[in-house]
Amino acid sequence: MNTIITIGRQYGSGGREIGKKLADFYQIPFYDKELLKIAAKESGICEEMFESFDEKPTTSFLYSLVMDPYALGYNASSFDMPLNQKVFLASFDAIKKVADEGPCIVVGRCADYALKDYPNHLNLFIHAPMSFKKERIHEEYEIPLDRVKDTAIKMDKQRASYYNYYTSRKWGDLKNYDLCIDSSVFGIDGTIELIKDAIRLREEKEQA
Repeated sequence: MNTIITIGRQYGSGGREIGKKLADFYQIPFYDKELLKIAAKESGICEEMFESFDEKPTTSFLYSLVMDPYALGYNASSFDMPLNQKVFLASFDAIKKVADEGPCIVVGRCADYALKDYPNHLNLFIHAPMSFKKERIHEEYEIPLDRVKDTAIKMDKQRASYYNYYTSRKWGDLKNYDLCIDSSVFGIDGTIELIKDAIRLREEKEQA
């Protein structure tokens, strides 16, 4: 398997679980929040800043002002760029770095856009109706059932804002992905099998 897989996902649709199980099956690296550590290490910006901006288009400007710039690993020339842009570009570089090292799976963080010039990538978007996501969100994140819907809408709006803000594309738009799958139709394991078939067919086509 020599494909780099990117996964955009609705909150509670199982995108992260699907990515992790695929990575385990193919024995390739899996990156979700792990990317934050890599980006922090490579850029010299403290990891807390990546967590603060993670899949959010903006954050508190006052918070940015009060942070000690030297603690962030900045130098004087860094201040010609907004902090959120600096953090995003470092995340962008981290995604390219892990992709350069070989096949891997990257969840969220505009990875499909970051790797748009890479020939061997497969961009997925996992979605599902609220009826399917509700119990998953309740169990996995221990969110009360009466708050699940509002939480899911908020998280998806946040992810969409981040993606739209930095890529000038539209999150969830079919044109941006090679395969969009409703995980409720096939189930988590069925969706994984469908993706495996897609990877096989794609690589067979490349080798033909």
